[in-house]
Amino acid sequence: MLEELRIRDFAIIDDLTLQFKSGLVVFTGETGAGKSIILDALGAILGSRVDTTSIRKGADRAIVEGFFRLDGPEKEFINELLDREGLLEEPDRLWLGREIRAEGRSVARVNGRTVSLSVQSEIGEALVDVHGQSDHLSLLKVRNHRDLLDRFAHDQESLNTYQSQFKDWSALGKQLAELHAIEKTARDRADMLKYQIQEIGDARIKLDEEDGLAQERTRLMNAETLSSLSQSALALLDEGTEGGSAATDLLGQAARDLAELARIDPQLQALAQQAEDALSSLSDLTYELRGYLEGIEFNPNRLDQIEERLDLFNRLKRKYGGSLASALSHLRLATQELEKVEGLEEQIVEVEQKIGQIKENLAISALKLSERRRLSASQLADGVEQQLHLLEMEKARFQVAQSVVETEQGLELDGRALAFDTNGVDQIEFLIETNPGEGFKPLAKTASGGETSRLMLALKTVLAEVDHIPTLVFDEIDSGIGGRVGMTVGGMLWDLGKRHQVLCVTHLPQLAAFGDQHFHVTKRSDNDRTATQVVQLQGDSRVEELAAMLGASTSVTLQSAREILHTVAIKTSTI
Repeated sequence: MLEELRIRDFAIIDDLTLQFKSGLVVFTGETGAGKSIILDALGAILGSRVDTTSIRKGADRAIVEGFFRLDGPEKEFINELLDREGLLEEPDRLWLGREIRAEGRSVARVNGRTVSLSVQSEIGEALVDVHGQSDHLSLLKVRNHRDLLDRFAHDQESLNTYQSQFKDWSALGKQLAELHAIEKTARDRADMLKYQIQEIGDARIKLDEEDGLAQERTRLMNAETLSSLSQSALALLDEGTEGGSAATDLLGQAARDLAELARIDPQLQALAQQAEDALSSLSDLTYELRGYLEGIEFNPNRLDQIEERLDLFNRLKRKYGGSLASALSHLRLATQELEKVEGLEEQIVEVEQKIGQIKENLAISALKLSERRRLSASQLADGVEQQLHLLEMEKARFQVAQSVVETEQGLELDGRALAFDTNGVDQIEFLIETNPGEGFKPLAKTASGGETSRLMLALKTVLAEVDHIPTLVFDEIDSGIGGRVGMTVGGMLWDLGKRHQVLCVTHLPQLAAFGDQHFHVTKRSDNDRTATQVVQLQGDSRVEELAAMLGASTSVTLQSAREILHTVAIKTSTI
């Protein structure tokens, strides 16, 4: 609730501090004294737009400050909002400020820190509901009607169940959209992966094959040279040349000579054995060389095959990372990706089945929610009409319009596909018919100011238990109503003050008498300057003000004022 309001250099207010209590707070005074200006100043710290015309003449700026105590259902929401914006100071108290400067700039502050006007407005809407000249009224906003009806229904469990299912449906829908987005490119991707897998797979790569092929190619390309050199070496080793003996013959003779020497001189036995071993090795060399010569292949076709194979390897290396090892790695990864791509269809089918099932559950929950709303809508309409009749709007009719929108992709209910959101399928709007035959109209289009005021009071009274806004403000709610109805309005406002702090500007003494706190607003003139003055009335001063509101202050009006206060005392003791 609002505990204190400080106003400086705002319109005709020079410096004013007001401290408020809970319950019903009334403002009275002559027209133009500044009652509505006080509410305009309050609107400024709630995020309403103001301009330099609000600055008192001669001042360079206007300043408004409000101090609020947070102790109701609004506390959690406000603190979460403050914490989100880094503005939380004391969880039980809140300070709002607004500074309007002459150069045209307006500064909004929360707990001493500068904020955007949108943040201040969001906080303000949760703290104070103003109905008056600035029409900062949540009940006129259609987007709030469904929430109000749901809170009136006292069936949060049904709504929570539906919203939980809706959250699951939304998550699955997002997942399905992502899968479809992937699917759009998946086919092209799959074709490419299949080609790459086949290209690398058909090559049947062995990591040690390339080096072997390169060596074989070298041998095939140099077959004639290899044959010529082998023949030459073989001739020298085993056949000899013209005019010369073969190396094996020469070494054989040397071995025989050494053997004979060793027979005579045993000291040469080791040398003789070396010669014999060398002869044996030379024989083996000759044998292997002859085998090599015989194995030399003159095969152009095989060479072409090797060249093609090596060209294939080079192409694969260029395309897949520069080596055969990287090509094989790409093959493994491409195979894994293709498996995932080819599994998309199954995933999509699975998610679609889940969505279908959860939509069936949503439809059941939405139907239950709609039926509960339909019952509560009738109860709310009856309650509002009863209050309107007490307020001398006997012929007024109130209606909670409940409608749906058909769409192809909606929830299947009663043979129709209905659009739905996080709150169900229902579109909710409050409608009013003030006079028979006029037809029901939206609240915001109600023509008469007096009727609008009474309608809002009726709604506030019925919704008092579920409306979480702690402070309600009514500017001249008595417009267009008489004293008898004023007594009824006063009683309703006082009763409303049990659950909310209610600030009310009134010209009816019958209403003002119900105030738990009564402020009298006047204008004073000093040195050709006019300023608003506010005094809290108690005792005789209050009786005198009520008498003045009845007419000229006479013994008759004073007695009438006392009687009004007495009647109010009796009523409030029984309300």
